[in-house]
Amino acid sequence: MSTGDGVDEVAEFAALLTELKERTDRSYGSLARRLGMNTSTLHRYCAGEAVPQDFAPVERLAEFSGATPEERLELHRRWLRAVAVRQAARPRTATTTEPEAAVAEAVLPEAAVARTAEPEAPPAEAGRADAAEAAGADSGGEVGSGGGPARRWYRRRRTALLAAVTCALLATLGTLSALPADRSPSASSPWPSSSADTSGSAPARTTAPAAPRPSPTASPNRSSSPSPTPGGDSPTPRTPEPSTSGGTAPGDATVPLTWTADSQAWALGCGHDYVVAQPPARVPPPPAAQDAGPWAAAQGAVHGRETVVEITVQGRSTTAVVLTALRVRVTGRTDPAPGNVYAMDQGCGGSISPRHFAVDLDRDRPIARPVAGNDTGTPIPAVRMPYRVSSTDPEVLLVTARTQGCDCSWYLELDWSSEGRTGTVRVDDHGRPFRTRSIAGLPRYMYDTSARRWTPYQ
Repeated sequence: MSTGDGVDEVAEFAALLTELKERTDRSYGSLARRLGMNTSTLHRYCAGEAVPQDFAPVERLAEFSGATPEERLELHRRWLRAVAVRQAARPRTATTTEPEAAVAEAVLPEAAVARTAEPEAPPAEAGRADAAEAAGADSGGEVGSGGGPARRWYRRRRTALLAAVTCALLATLGTLSALPADRSPSASSPWPSSSADTSGSAPARTTAPAAPRPSPTASPNRSSSPSPTPGGDSPTPRTPEPSTSGGTAPGDATVPLTWTADSQAWALGCGHDYVVAQPPARVPPPPAAQDAGPWAAAQGAVHGRETVVEITVQGRSTTAVVLTALRVRVTGRTDPAPGNVYAMDQGCGGSISPRHFAVDLDRDRPIARPVAGNDTGTPIPAVRMPYRVSSTDPEVLLVTARTQGCDCSWYLELDWSSEGRTGTVRVDDHGRPFRTRSIAGLPRYMYDTSARRWTPYQ
């Protein structure tokens, strides 16, 4: 094989790795942490600068990106070729084992041809071959292509070698075909597709978990769905019911995901406005961000201008759950009541802005629009639906809802799909809608730490 062909094999393997990496919508650093490897190592693999000696990290990348069995089989084939090319570039030593040579010959037929061009028999076999050749010459017969003892020995050795290689490849293909597939390849994917018809698959089995118990340590700032509990298999499949507010309905046990929502998150962890119907002299100093919930509850505070909701979504099992859509439902709009605005920040700021979903509550039909973030100058791609979660791969969705002219009540609906089932979960504030009100025209105060009092915002 020429050097150019070897480079092509490594480049094709690297291109498929890059395709899988881009499918995850993650940076090299974030993806490397999920796969348990070094960031620079993952980058070298995708750039074709190195080829992993073990298939395990490549398999973890394929599983995380949702590759199908056909895609994983193609990836394994390209990896074998790339490894063989890199090994062929090294000088062959006397310590090379027979199984290694068998794999190289199975992957690259040219290597097998080069190796078998001049077969060499063991000394004993060579001696018998010389004797047979002499006997054939004395009797006027031919020894060579007619099949003398040396050629018969080589054919037996070649047959055993090919049988061993065939068994190894069949075992590898059987292992790959048993791997789970959570996502179908996109229409623009360069992977080969399968023509198998899956429309007649059997219905998925469901379980009937015991009734969920509320956690005694639940934070007052968070609303959540019930945690998964063990249960026995149901003898017959049943259709799941969509969950309702806060995940308290009995039908929630059939939903394949759980969620928690923190409605007291602050922008960049330090900036937020609360509207309180009390004068500054009766309002205590601003709390730390982690104590915002009790502080706001004690003051009867309402989110001013914007509400930031941090939603953590996780599957109940390792089976993937696809989040297909995030919708906004406004339950009421009223004119804002009088009050004062109290700013929690002290001129905070940062070089990292997370990606989030932006919601304009002043629109007649608000939508959750994905917005990209920025990490010290490096763009963070916006969240794109559909998005996949499981018990080992949770995700955090950040929703920022703003208003300039109303006192709005609202909640979110999260659509999901898994194993042929679909449903919707309602994400709200402990069974109540979230609430955001305008601060237009209201007095705004900030806390002066030196004077230990609230002063008009400058």
